[in-house]
Amino acid sequence: MTAPFGGSAGLLQRLRPQRVGVADLREVADALLPSLCTSDLSVLLVQRAHGGSVVLVEEHERCAQTSLGELADDMTDAGVRPTTAGIATALSSWVAHRPVSDAAAAGTGVAVLDWADNGRTSVGWRVVVRRGSIAVPWAPGAAAPAREVHRIRSAASGRSHDVDLDLRVEGPVALWSHEAVPTLATAVLVAPQRMLERALAAGLAMDDMHVVATPHRPVACARPAIAARLAGETTEDSVTVPWRLLADLPWL
Repeated sequence: MTAPFGGSAGLLQRLRPQRVGVADLREVADALLPSLCTSDLSVLLVQRAHGGSVVLVEEHERCAQTSLGELADDMTDAGVRPTTAGIATALSSWVAHRPVSDAAAAGTGVAVLDWADNGRTSVGWRVVVRRGSIAVPWAPGAAAPAREVHRIRSAASGRSHDVDLDLRVEGPVALWSHEAVPTLATAVLVAPQRMLERALAAGLAMDDMHVVATPHRPVACARPAIAARLAGETTEDSVTVPWRLLADLPWL
C-alpha cells in the first residue's frame, strides 16, 4: 500500500521536515481510526507480539498493513506537519488510498484511461473507485474469475456514461474536465459519439476527432492537425488517439 498523505507540503517543509513521532501518531490513530470504520471497512491499530503496532486495513477480500513506525517515517518524509490536525488529515488520506476491493469495484467503479507503461507512451482502460476527491485504481485479484472481471469492467464502462463532466470549447478545441476529481475526466471517452454530439451542440464540429489524453488530467479533443500541435506544445506526457480507436484500447 502506497503512502499518499494528501495536500502538498511547502518547499521548506519538505527540505526541513519536522518529525512525526510514533507516540503522536498512535494518539491520533486511537482517536481517529474507529470513525473511519464502516460495515465493510475495518481499520485497526494492532499490537504485535514482537515489535511495535501496525495499522491493519481490511475491506472485503483486500487487506493492507504497515507498522506505525514506518508510517510515521513516511509522513515525516512527505512533510506532514506533526500537529494533531496534520497527522489526522494524512492518516485519513492514507486510509482513503487503500486497495480497492472487488465488491467496491463492482458496485461503484467507473472506467477511465490510465498509463499502460512506465514510460508513459501508451494508455488503456482501468476501473477506478471514487473516494472523496480522489479516484483509486482497482486491480483484479489473481484468483478472480475472468467472467467476474469482465462483468466489473462492463459495469464500470456503463457508469462512465453518467459521470458529470464540464465541456468548454476554446476555438477549435473541446476541453473536458471534472470539477472535483481530475482523473474522472477521461470517463467521457467511453462514449465518443456522444462527445461529438455535445461538441457540435456547443458549436464545434469535428467528425475526425482526435483525443489528446493525459491520464489524471482534463481531456482535449480537436481535428488531427490541431491535436498534433497541442500534443507537441504540452509539457506533460500525452497520447493522441483517433476517436474510432478508443474502444480498442486494452484493459489494464
